[in-house]
Amino acid sequence: MLTELNEDETDGGPRGLTSVRAPLARLCLATREVTPVSEMIRYVVAPDGAIVPDLARNLPGRGAWVTATRAALDTALKRRAFGRAFRGKGAPKDDLPDLVEARLFADARAALSLVNKAGQLVTGNAKVESALASENVAVLLHAADARPDGVRKLDGAARRAYAARHPDSPVGEESVVAVIDCFSGVELDLALGRSNVVHAALLAHPTTAGLLARCRKLERWRTGTSASAHDRLCQRPERMPGTDTE
Repeated sequence: MLTELNEDETDGGPRGLTSVRAPLARLCLATREVTPVSEMIRYVVAPDGAIVPDLARNLPGRGAWVTATRAALDTALKRRAFGRAFRGKGAPKDDLPDLVEARLFADARAALSLVNKAGQLVTGNAKVESALASENVAVLLHAADARPDGVRKLDGAARRAYAARHPDSPVGEESVVAVIDCFSGVELDLALGRSNVVHAALLAHPTTAGLLARCRKLERWRTGTSASAHDRLCQRPERMPGTDTE
C-alpha cells in the first residue's frame, strides 16, 4: 500500500525527488490516476522549450509524470495535458514518443554492454546449453529475429536443467529464468562487439539484474504490460524431467 502520494500535476524539482519524504506516487497526466513513480516517466521543459523525458529523474525544473507506456503518453499528448501541467511553458514535439523509446532502448543496450564487460554473458548455442546445466543462469537472451526452433530448444534446456537440479520442486512455482528478446541480432552484435549473436545466457549478477529491469521497462513501454509474457518459458515442466514442452 502506498503510504505517501502527491496529486499535484507537477513536482517541485529534483531536490524534492531525492528527499526521504519524496512521494511514492504521482498523478498521471493521461489516466488521472495516482500511480507508483516506479511505473512512471518524468517529463520536464528543456531550455529550448521542448518537453523531454527525464528517465533518471534528476533534470532541473518542475516535472510532470505520465505512466510509462507509449499509449499513456499518446493519450497525454492528445489531451494537451502537458500544456495544462506546465501552464503553457514548453511544448512537446511530434516525435516525443519516439524519443522516449529511443532513450529506453539506449539504456537497455548500455546495460547489456555492462553485463558483457563484467564477464557474465555466454554466447553460442552449445555454450549456452552447457551454462544452463552447470552455471547459475538468471536470464536467457534470444535475438528478436531468432528462429523459433532454436528458441524452443534452449527454453526446453532451461526447463530440463532446473528440473534436474530440483526434482522435488512442485509445478506452478514462479519461473526461475527470465527471458529477454527485445534486441535484434544486429543490435546484439553491436552491443556486444561480436558477430552472429542469436542466443546468450546471462549469469546471476547485479549487472544482469540491471539489464533485466531496463528491458522490462522497454517492454512495458511498448506493450503496456509490466511483466513479459516470456517469463512463462522457463517455468517447471508439466511433463517428466528430461522432456521438452511447448
